[in-house]
Amino acid sequence: MRYHVRHLTTYDYHSSVSLSQHQMRLRPRSKPGQRTENYRVSIEPGARDQHEHVDYHGNPTCFVTIEGGHSRLKVCSEFDVEVTAPVSIAAGETPAWEMVRDNCRGEQIGADLEANEFIFDSPLLKSGDALADYAVPSFVKGRPILEACLDLTRRIHEDFTFDPSATDVSTPLFQVFKQRRGVCQDFAHLEIACLRSLGIPARYVSGYLNTVPPPGKPKLTGSDASHAWVSFYCHGLGWIDLDPTNNLIPNLEHITVAWGRDYSDIVPIRGVTMGGDRHTLKIGVDVTAI
Repeated sequence: MRYHVRHLTTYDYHSSVSLSQHQMRLRPRSKPGQRTENYRVSIEPGARDQHEHVDYHGNPTCFVTIEGGHSRLKVCSEFDVEVTAPVSIAAGETPAWEMVRDNCRGEQIGADLEANEFIFDSPLLKSGDALADYAVPSFVKGRPILEACLDLTRRIHEDFTFDPSATDVSTPLFQVFKQRRGVCQDFAHLEIACLRSLGIPARYVSGYLNTVPPPGKPKLTGSDASHAWVSFYCHGLGWIDLDPTNNLIPNLEHITVAWGRDYSDIVPIRGVTMGGDRHTLKIGVDVTAI
């Protein structure tokens, strides 16, 4: 599948900003099964300085400085991307989950060693007995790890209600776990924390999801969305993606932008301003098949 993606972010400040600096992770990363072309980003007002680099996790990152009074900031990123289906994995033929866990406790090299850092707590996610207890029914003794993770994905999808009004980006995981409501970011954080509580490496993935309108209805401009899902590591197979919000293995509708330990590692745009007081934020995403 080929898509054209347009992501427009608008900040309206309540008072004038004299200087601002922003870190942006909007360019999709290169990876097997995904090829990006014609990436471009426009910034209004224009940036005085703009520097691109790759962050610790390998995500393309851009740092910009904007000078001069402004009460609105618009950042528009666009690109074309080709997505191919991942290699199919027979869930029942994957290693037992205990083998994966135990392998992460020994002496590793290469990819296994790199995956190990995703076992530990991160700024937004803390392991705990309650999370392990929630996950355990899916992880019975000797169960193949992909079968177990798919079952946990299904249970989160069934037990938690998608409710955009229930949380925001600052809502702690324990509150989501208690109220059983949230959005894709919350469900990804929950599954990652459950897996880490059992000793399984798991990371947070951000990107876009191509949404399909109801039968007979047109697709509305801006109706697509930034999305979040989960990836866990399995020795011998590498990283495997799961989407608890939609209870599936990501395929041709998911476009990866970045990954990290949790949302704090891959915020699309973050920064500091001189002035501005409060602000309102609007985000519009369009994913169009081409």
